[in-house]
Amino acid sequence: MSRGTPIDRYYIESFLKENEVDIKGTALEIAENTYTKQFGCGVTSFEVLHVDKSNRKATIIGDLARPDTLPEKIVDCFICTQTLNFIFDVRRAIEGCFKLLKDGGVFLGTVSGISQVSRYDMDRWGDYWRFTDLSLKRLFAEYFRESNIAIRTFGNVFAANAFLQGIALEDIEDRSLLNVRDPDYQVTLGIRAVR
Repeated sequence: MSRGTPIDRYYIESFLKENEVDIKGTALEIAENTYTKQFGCGVTSFEVLHVDKSNRKATIIGDLARPDTLPEKIVDCFICTQTLNFIFDVRRAIEGCFKLLKDGGVFLGTVSGISQVSRYDMDRWGDYWRFTDLSLKRLFAEYFRESNIAIRTFGNVFAANAFLQGIALEDIEDRSLLNVRDPDYQVTLGIRAVR
């Protein structure tokens, strides 16, 4: 968004801030390590996952939807923001996320619930899914113990309308309006899952 910070970024960063204690040890992120550096506490190694060698920042080359291309049990924390919406074989991608985590490792992910199509992603690799807390619980429970999964929803009717209209975070004078959580308007969802 050229006008300012998209509203979903406010929620993504709120979720990571709430869970910053988990961002430690060997931490992995997709394409870059911006959030690891911003929210990490006690990170000893920064890893970056990319699907091919075109990203010079990548330290691990592999495809989440092809777990056989990924190393096993190598990270303590995997930050995976706004990625699963764009992977068609989302079940295999969650399996890939699980495979990367050490025993006791933490997956911190975010996905879109209510949002427009991301034209950038649609034109490059596809934009396939919108999620709810129920769909995420069922998907992650295929690999993670149900007691180790926590889903956090962010949004309300005001936030959903503002986000769909392209209103930037900087345009909202009273940010407390964004903090009201209504489970019927899930703009962004955060997933914390422990292996």
